[in-house]
Amino acid sequence: MSKITLGIESSCDETGVALYQMGRGLLAHTLHSQIALHSEYGGVVPELASRDHVRHITPLIRQTLNLADLTLPQIDGIAYTQGPGLGGALLVGASVANALARALDIPSIGIHHLEGHLLSPLLADPAPEFPFIALLVSGGHTQLMRVNGIGDYILLGETLDDAAGEAFDKSAKLLGLDYPGGPELAKLATRGTPGKFKLPRPMLNSGDLDFSFSGLKTAVLTLTREQPQDEQTRADIAHATQEAIIDVLAHKARVALAQSGLSQLVVAGGVGANRLLRERLDVEIGKRGGKVFYPAMEFCTDNGAMIAFAGALRLDRHEGDKNYRFNIHPRWPLMDIGLKN
Repeated sequence: MSKITLGIESSCDETGVALYQMGRGLLAHTLHSQIALHSEYGGVVPELASRDHVRHITPLIRQTLNLADLTLPQIDGIAYTQGPGLGGALLVGASVANALARALDIPSIGIHHLEGHLLSPLLADPAPEFPFIALLVSGGHTQLMRVNGIGDYILLGETLDDAAGEAFDKSAKLLGLDYPGGPELAKLATRGTPGKFKLPRPMLNSGDLDFSFSGLKTAVLTLTREQPQDEQTRADIAHATQEAIIDVLAHKARVALAQSGLSQLVVAGGVGANRLLRERLDVEIGKRGGKVFYPAMEFCTDNGAMIAFAGALRLDRHEGDKNYRFNIHPRWPLMDIGLKN
């Protein structure tokens, strides 16, 4: 029988657990979000996040096993998020995963959080085939990569300062929107007047595939100070902000495909759930004969399914071990994925 991998994600403010079996696919997954916990603070409080992971990780493992009608002895390997992320939060998942793997005498493997996002569209049907271009827009990361296979990633461009997700969240905060700001800004933008305000598109014509969004954030700050803060004006600013971010993301993605000669684009990470970004990419990439692949909406944000899947692929290549000694990597460039020990 194909091996079953348990995946644990605890890098920030969501506790995710999932079971994946090679040949059958995703068996079950559960997720606990900490949005309500952190909302009164306007952002993630690391100590509170770590404590909440401790409270929920074991019940979620039990719940996921029950959903799949499995028991612990039926698990063949455990994958966990090793980084990047909040140090305390990562330690919770890593310690539970390795302790459980040791008790069961099965291999464990640390997974790069961004690799989980990068490979998550492969869980969908239809799924992309290697090679493809990936636009990673997750949290503090905005990157374009050529993906030739598992672990074979070539960085084409990345943000030089603020990421797209940070631009969404920081602009939302300037507009007085609740945490998490990105989805709230996108919702407010639907009521905005197109063309009312014009904001800069940083590095749109820079001639490379890098990004920069700090200047856009500053422009939004200036605009909010100059304009009255009535509901319609706030919606107009939100609309202009979202348009500026998406214009840059879509343009750079098109250029990356053209330069690589590839026709498949994968979009992964929380910003990948943005409806307007999906519509824009589908139209613009489709016009050029390409195709865009996304993870299911529930797998755009952090989740255990992407960690279980990435872990299953690597364990199938015999990359796990049974020494149960682990390090976490709060800062860990994806291009250093082979240098984690």
